[in-house]
Amino acid sequence: MTELKPLHWQPKPGIGYAVSRRADGGMTLTFSDLSEATLADWREFAYEHLLGSDRLTRNLYDLRAVREIPERAIKLAMEVNNDPATRNLRVAVLVSDETARDAILKVAAGAVGSGAAIRVFTDLDEAEAWLMKPMEQMV
Repeated sequence: MTELKPLHWQPKPGIGYAVSRRADGGMTLTFSDLSEATLADWREFAYEHLLGSDRLTRNLYDLRAVREIPERAIKLAMEVNNDPATRNLRVAVLVSDETARDAILKVAAGAVGSGAAIRVFTDLDEAEAWLMKPMEQMV
């Protein structure tokens, strides 16, 4: 079995997300808030992990506990996604309902970049199924 990459994440007071390693080597990031402190910490964490990104990684961003997803959070995520290292990522974003999904898609519609393959879901099983598809089925 392949050894999993170290996570290098520790919980911090006042930071509204938790990270765990997925069995496939990716990460699950579960957010409880999208405050400025949380976004700043996440941005730093995300860029640190992109430095060692050398193969396909499947990440799940679980935002179901977040009541409102601010436009700033979506734009920050799009900024990080423009890093060339994101080409090795497949990211499923899980939200609580269609309203949240539509809000993300509306803000992200104008984004141009060659970053991660990203899809937004309201159903965990659909998100997991998409993350696990072989690359040749992604087209």
